[in-house]
Amino acid sequence: MSIKIGILGYGNLGRGVECAVKQNDDMELTAVFTRRDPSTVSILTEGVNVYSVNDILSHRDEVDVLIICGGSATDLPEMTPKYAKDFNVIDSFDTHAKIPEHFANVDAAARSGNKVAMISVGWDPGMFSLNRAYANAILPCGKDYTFWGKGVSQGHSDAIRRIDGVADARQYTIPVEAAVEAVRNGSNPELSTREKHTRECFVVAKEGADKEKIEKEIVTMPNYFADYDTTVHFISQEELDRDHKGIPHGGMVIRSGVTGWNNETGHVIEYRLSLESNPEFTSSVLVAYARAAYRMNREGMSGCKTVFDVAPAYLLNVTPEDMRAHML
Repeated sequence: MSIKIGILGYGNLGRGVECAVKQNDDMELTAVFTRRDPSTVSILTEGVNVYSVNDILSHRDEVDVLIICGGSATDLPEMTPKYAKDFNVIDSFDTHAKIPEHFANVDAAARSGNKVAMISVGWDPGMFSLNRAYANAILPCGKDYTFWGKGVSQGHSDAIRRIDGVADARQYTIPVEAAVEAVRNGSNPELSTREKHTRECFVVAKEGADKEKIEKEIVTMPNYFADYDTTVHFISQEELDRDHKGIPHGGMVIRSGVTGWNNETGHVIEYRLSLESNPEFTSSVLVAYARAAYRMNREGMSGCKTVFDVAPAYLLNVTPEDMRAHML
């Protein structure tokens, strides 16, 4: 029996989910829900209906797990608790500081409907979170470091595009190589935000726009660029479309720690990702955890869960015997 997957929202992430479902033979896409006019949304899978989100509750029987692909960071705090009562749901909420609040809201909704809701599933939070947890358990005497990039930050790119006079933009987050090497060498450096990453911006200005004003507004923007060494390049739309059309990303989680009676032995644990497409990889993580949400709910579990609550066996479409024989 296939797990029936529904998608709420169909942008880059929704399209990635559709492709990831296709790669898993124990799943099928059964419905797509959109806030746009359904007739304007063209999906890849033949025979699957696209519905208005206003009709979502009348199609509950068509969906085992609803993967919520919010259009912005403000969508998921509203959408996930709204639907967690009626569906097993999963989202990629990634505002780290607000995860406890989001968890509490979603947990109350999911428990009221006896459903499982997975939040903050992706690569950070998500896969990076797991590796931080494993490394802390193994090396309790140590220090964590997380580096992002080189890659496109979609949130920072959006922030630039909201500036008056900007037509389009891409922003790259770039780790400072000297900082990465110092961590890998086990020296446990104290690193400021500015010492860990730089930001590089490629901006298309509207005709007649004040480029100096735009650049100043970028490099002084609080919570986005003010704490980083930021470089701004003004280029044409043609150059942006030609040279910066992809959405690559990646990064690494490193823990440097010690063991021994006198803490005399050093160790470094590193988990690294290099992604050609941030949304496609995130989608693949979401789909794996959708399988887990479905299985956990069938076993009688309910409430909000994170990657910390999911045993690896729930994620894979193989038997425990196969896992022991080929992966252990």
